[in-house]
Amino acid sequence: MNVGIRWYVVHTYSGYENKVMDSIRKIVENRGLGDLIFDIKVPVELVEEKKGDVTKVVEYKIFPGYVLVKMIMTDESWHVVRNITGVTGFVGPGSRPTPLTEKEVEDLMIEEKKEVRLAYGVGDEVTITDGLFGGYSGTVQSVSDDKKKITVLVKRGRRDIPVELDAEQVKSV
Repeated sequence: MNVGIRWYVVHTYSGYENKVMDSIRKIVENRGLGDLIFDIKVPVELVEEKKGDVTKVVEYKIFPGYVLVKMIMTDESWHVVRNITGVTGFVGPGSRPTPLTEKEVEDLMIEEKKEVRLAYGVGDEVTITDGLFGGYSGTVQSVSDDKKKITVLVKRGRRDIPVELDAEQVKSV
């Protein structure tokens, strides 16, 4: 997850969750704010209800009165979301929105977990494609448990320098 892109919880009037979600989507589309606001969700669960012989699937809001917004918090994005009809504010102390932690996002199952598979492993030769050491080659020394960070030993003169990189910054040789 990009450092600036986080999930925030927006408090709404009860029953306005879907209206708020649709309004945010329209504003993002109309004003071209797709680079600040990425996703909007109203978490729901589907429940089968039986009345006599009739069974129907009913949708229940998991958090009535709340909408989840994945965004980069700037004055502009805050102002856009905060001033939508039906929004009472962001969840957080005072006027400071508090983003959900990665653990909360995981526990709430807001995003589907993607299986990350790297084309290289410890001991493999890789080329760094981006950043200060772009163009250098090295050997993978370690891979983080979540497979987002790797450490590459880059030869500089007679020494090997360990460089921590995002997994997307390297490719197999």
